[in-house]
Amino acid sequence: MIARLSGTLVEQQPPIVVIDCHGVGYEVECPMTVFGSLPAIGEACKLVIHTVIREDAHLLFGFAAASDRELFRTLLKISGVGPKLALAILSSVSAADFALMVESGDSKALTRLPGIGKKTAERLVLEMKSRLDDLGLEATGLGGTGSSTPDVASEARAGLIALGYSATEALKMVKGVDGESSSAGALIRQALKNRMAK
Repeated sequence: MIARLSGTLVEQQPPIVVIDCHGVGYEVECPMTVFGSLPAIGEACKLVIHTVIREDAHLLFGFAAASDRELFRTLLKISGVGPKLALAILSSVSAADFALMVESGDSKALTRLPGIGKKTAERLVLEMKSRLDDLGLEATGLGGTGSSTPDVASEARAGLIALGYSATEALKMVKGVDGESSSAGALIRQALKNRMAK
């Protein structure tokens, strides 16, 4: 099984990239989030890989980080979720946002992702909750900003949810605050200011 590719990026036509490794070009399907971090054509490129072997094809799926690959693999274990749908989920939402939707039971937000109906969303919430800990993506452990402590960020998110924002909106608002906030109250005030300024 191919677990990693390191070579030269020779082609990119979303969702496909081609990486040349010592004269062999590997076609890799990637979530849209990967394309923002790709180097220019002709430059060195590394991707972590999940390999799917079928009777009619050998498929490679590429990710910038091992954590994204683990989430992809976990999604494949859910009944009704195949590689294409798992890729669509990772293309549409960050792993942290997805974890928050699942943890908060926000199946309505999940149905807004491409290819996910009400039943699939409910199944994702039910079956993924117990798997988040293994992935290290439990929502309670998500830091809201790069500099605020996880506890302050968690309190701020809870406060925004209490004010009527959805769990997903609260996460995005807290993430959007630059700089360090010493208290949840200060973080909430800044998040609301940023929201009103848009």
